[in-house]
Parts: sequence; structure tokens; C-alpha cells
Amino acid sequence: MVDDNEATLKELEWIGSSRKDMMALPMSVQRAFGYALYLAQLCDKPPEARPLKDFGGAGVLELVEDYKGDTYRTVYTVRFATKIYVLHVFQKKAKHGIATPKQDMDLIRNRLKRAESLYIGRNKEV
Repeated sequence: MVDDNEATLKELEWIGSSRKDMMALPMSVQRAFGYALYLAQLCDKPPEARPLKDFGGAGVLELVEDYKGDTYRTVYTVRFATKIYVLHVFQKKAKHGIATPKQDMDLIRNRLKRAESLYIGRNKEV
């Protein structure tokens, strides 16, 4: 018997090194991000998720978690009907400002393009 949650659970896919990067975070940060991503898989917006600026709306979201004076971020997209793509997981290193560094924004843009290609390619085969 299929549980109602299983029927609506979007598949989670990791782009680039995002999964490996997640596993390198402190365990409490992993748990917080993992639970938020699970809510996203259930098509529920985690309360702490906020749209990442410069991506035109709420299709690319960011999670921020502070731990022992360090700030960690996870960026994912909900633009696709059946998948959640985790685009980037990282520790914010800059000590000034709250903006995401350009190099990280470029990486997120590239990985979003990769996610779009993967999603379109897989859905053409079905």
C-alpha cells in the first residue's frame, strides 16, 4: 500500500559535488538542511527557505544555517514538477555582507542549467 506522502514525494537529485559537500557539514546542519529538503520533496516550502536573489522568483531557494559562528547555505530548485535539484551546498566564508559571493552565484547558475538539461532530457525519454 502506498502512503499519501510517498505518492507526492518529489525525487531529490544532487548536482555536482553538492551531496559530498552536504556530508562534510556539521551533523546538526546536515539534519536541519535534510529536514528542510524533505519538506520541499513533499511540496511544502520550509519556513526558513527564501528565494535566492537574481533568479527571478521563488524557483531557486536558499537555506541558511548558523553553527558555532559559521554560516552554511544550501541552494536548491523547485522549478520542476517531479524533482528537487540540490544545486550547491557551502560554507559562507566572506566575513562582510550577506550577499552570496559571485563565484558561488556563477556555480549555482551553471548547475541550474545542468539540472534543466537533465530534467528535459529525462522527460523526453518518457
